[in-house]
Amino acid sequence: MKCKDIMTRNPKSVTLSSTAMQTAHLMKNENIGIVPVVDEKSQKVVGVVTDRDLCLGVVAEGKNPSMTKVLELMSGRVISCLPDDDIHKVELLMKEHQVRRITVVDQNGYCVGIISSGDLALRVDQPKEIYETVRGIAKPKKLIIA
Repeated sequence: MKCKDIMTRNPKSVTLSSTAMQTAHLMKNENIGIVPVVDEKSQKVVGVVTDRDLCLGVVAEGKNPSMTKVLELMSGRVISCLPDDDIHKVELLMKEHQVRRITVVDQNGYCVGIISSGDLALRVDQPKEIYETVRGIAKPKKLIIA
């Protein structure tokens, strides 16, 4: 099975100059917990903002959501795959990076979809693999103390 077979297609996105408030409203209206951040000019993915980023980066810090820009909150580390990648790659990426969502980008870096651990659970008929993926995401990483 390919990523394009299970991804949520054409996700809504925000730009670097969007505010936390605009992003939160988008998440509420679309019932989503992650939004790709795209460059205004190139429209290529440059980061992601999660509901957790909004909570910890705005609410917990006492920032004004109407004044706080996405640029201040987003993770610039984008974990992504291509539409024609096998879903096993997504499972490996989720476990390796301990993330529940992966952006799907085309050859030019444009966001064409998102795959969540929920998408895997609902659309992939391999319970043991899904279990291992979710377990890998949730498993605390061991701290190495030197």
